[in-house]
Amino acid sequence: MTTLVALVVAMLYGIGVYMILQRSLIRIVLGLSLLSHGANLLLLTSGGSAGVAAFIGRFTGDDKVVDPVPQAFVLTAIVISFAMTAFCLALAYRSWRLTGNDDVAQDEEDVRLAEMIATRNGKP
Repeated sequence: MTTLVALVVAMLYGIGVYMILQRSLIRIVLGLSLLSHGANLLLLTSGGSAGVAAFIGRFTGDDKVVDPVPQAFVLTAIVISFAMTAFCLALAYRSWRLTGNDDVAQDEEDVRLAEMIATRNGKP
C-alpha cells in the first residue's frame, strides 16, 4: 500500500511540475494545486498507519497511538494552499482582464540572455 501511495505522490508531483512549466496561468494554478495535494498526501503517509486517537479513548500498553503532528501539518497546508490558489486565481483573472488572454508574456531579457549565451558558445 505504501508503494502505491508513493507512486501517486510521484505522479502528482510530476504532473504538477509539468503544468507549472506551461505558459497558461490556469495551468500554473492547477499545477500548484496538484503539488499541494501531493505534499498533503506525503505528509499523511508519513504519519503511519491507523491506530488509537492520541488524546481521546482508552489507551492500553498494547495499542498503537496515532501521531497527530502530520495531521496538523496537513490541515495547515490545506489552509495555505487554499489561500495561495485564491490569490493566484485573482492574479490570473486580473491578467486576463488586462490582456485578454491567460498566457504569460515572453520576457525580453530572457530572450536577450539566451541569445548572448548562444553566441558565446559559437552557436548562431
